[in-house]
Amino acid sequence: MKLVTGGAFQGKKEYAKLRFGLKDEDMTDGALASFEEIFQCRCMYHFHEWVKKGLKENWDFGGLEDRLLATNPQILLITNELGYGVVPVDAFDRNYRETAGRVCTRLAAKSSQVIRVVCGIGTVIKDA
Repeated sequence: MKLVTGGAFQGKKEYAKLRFGLKDEDMTDGALASFEEIFQCRCMYHFHEWVKKGLKENWDFGGLEDRLLATNPQILLITNELGYGVVPVDAFDRNYRETAGRVCTRLAAKSSQVIRVVCGIGTVIKDA
């Protein structure tokens, strides 16, 4: 499992396509994906939107990292970093930001590689 993270509009998806030899058809949009699609796709971008959708649909994210490692260990997840801005006033948005951060923290701990992308430039922050 690999995780690519960074701010919005920093070139994460294009970076991942070049770095990992992906084509558009290899990539699943997390904003549109079902819960089960993450266990079958090669790469999911907008992972943070998948988390948001899951919160709205009451998905259980407990043990997600272990289940991914067991069923789809080669997955590449691309997500926005949500924790650097102003804390949202809306309770759902605060919960979403916190949940996405906690899920990504657990995924990063289990990932073989974590890359942060800024201005289209990737910096490897973990390479196990």
